[in-house]
Amino acid sequence: MSENSSAPFIPEPSGDIPAPPRWRIFGSPIFFRLWLAQVVSSTGDWIGLIAILAIASRISGNAGAAVSLVMLARVVPGFFLGTIGGVIIDRFDRRLVMVVCDLARATLLLTLPFVNNLFQLILVSFGLEVLTLLWGPAKDAALPNIVDKDQLKSANSLSLVASYATFPLASLIFALLASLAAWLGSLGVISSFSVDQEALALFVDSFTFLFSALIVFSLPIPNDHQRHEGRIDFTQTGRDIKEGLKFIASHSRVKAVMIGLGLGLIGSGAMIPLGATFAEESLGGDAATFGLLMTALGLGAAGGVITLLLLQNRLPRETVFEYAVMGTGAFLIITVSFSSPLPAVMSTFAVGACAGTAYVTGFTVLQETVRDELRGRTFATLYVVIRMCLLISLVFSPLWADFWSWFIGLFADDPTAYLGSTRYVFSGVRLALWGGGLMTLGAGLWAHRTWARSNDTSATAVESPIDESDAS
Repeated sequence: MSENSSAPFIPEPSGDIPAPPRWRIFGSPIFFRLWLAQVVSSTGDWIGLIAILAIASRISGNAGAAVSLVMLARVVPGFFLGTIGGVIIDRFDRRLVMVVCDLARATLLLTLPFVNNLFQLILVSFGLEVLTLLWGPAKDAALPNIVDKDQLKSANSLSLVASYATFPLASLIFALLASLAAWLGSLGVISSFSVDQEALALFVDSFTFLFSALIVFSLPIPNDHQRHEGRIDFTQTGRDIKEGLKFIASHSRVKAVMIGLGLGLIGSGAMIPLGATFAEESLGGDAATFGLLMTALGLGAAGGVITLLLLQNRLPRETVFEYAVMGTGAFLIITVSFSSPLPAVMSTFAVGACAGTAYVTGFTVLQETVRDELRGRTFATLYVVIRMCLLISLVFSPLWADFWSWFIGLFADDPTAYLGSTRYVFSGVRLALWGGGLMTLGAGLWAHRTWARSNDTSATAVESPIDESDAS
């Protein structure tokens, strides 16, 4: 099937005639279809996650602990299987890997309506995350093979939109499924199958993965690593992992992205577990205030991605990345310095804009830098780093805030100060978030210094030598 026939909505350009401007943002018809599959499956995945958390709360006597265990099952696999998954991605057809993962996830989701204990729910959640650890890096590693180099930033921006901007839509669909479940429950035949909101959500999620598998299977995704395709020698796996890690450690561009995103996520990610407390103690707000902060964060990320799409070829990748990471830290410090909701919400929008820009640009730098046969391992490692840093932020940020609350209590019974008529709270949460902002700012400065002092270039990284006898 030709590229033209597989995407009838885009006529194939002839000669030097460019593609129609309205479709140029996607780079290629193949990527448009891959992006469409990602939009559908991401929407379903958010719906499924909401349903899984709802089931965890319902079937366990301790809802909070059950939800935490399920979320832990979605994070832990990355620590053990990320690099091994990268080896698989680099040795097999990436299109086939994505299709198999989609079909397997669809099958696992169909079993969840019949789950009646927490252990089974955790086990299925673990399996879903393992498959996601293969699908995501496989997609990221394949992007440079289906879009031009100058379209990578646009492709990554659109992928970010597909992954996270679909959450509001998923929430709306999940809410509507409650009405559909009630209507179905009123029917005599269907009511005997105990069709509820969570079950319908899981069926919808399963269907989205089937849709994604069908789309991906039809895509002519090329492979530049044919010498590895279709076979894996498990005695070679350890050497492959070592080779991938050595490559990451030996190139400043790759290290800068890994450390910049990792430390930035530890620092700025503290807003997730501490945001609600910050909104209440420091801003004098409530749960609605925290909701506004999170909404501003999401809208800011979307705004940053859109701006990046418009300016993608006008600014150097490294400069955008390092200043975006620094901006995330600086605006986080500014955000937590406010004592009223409105300026804090506006500053949080800027935090999201910088964070979204850093994320997209970091992925683009890696895709432009890493050779095809190492790209799967590199992105699998990046996913491990992201999950590890997120877990560190979620677990240790509250402990860090408690430490500062204890420390402040040694010197003052009341952390509240008044600057004229303005009430200012020097709480442990505020100090912890200031520290997170400083860490993120430092990560951006480190990336800037690393690139400024290094003679390592993109071309050098791409042409990094590799022992053909070892890799074969």
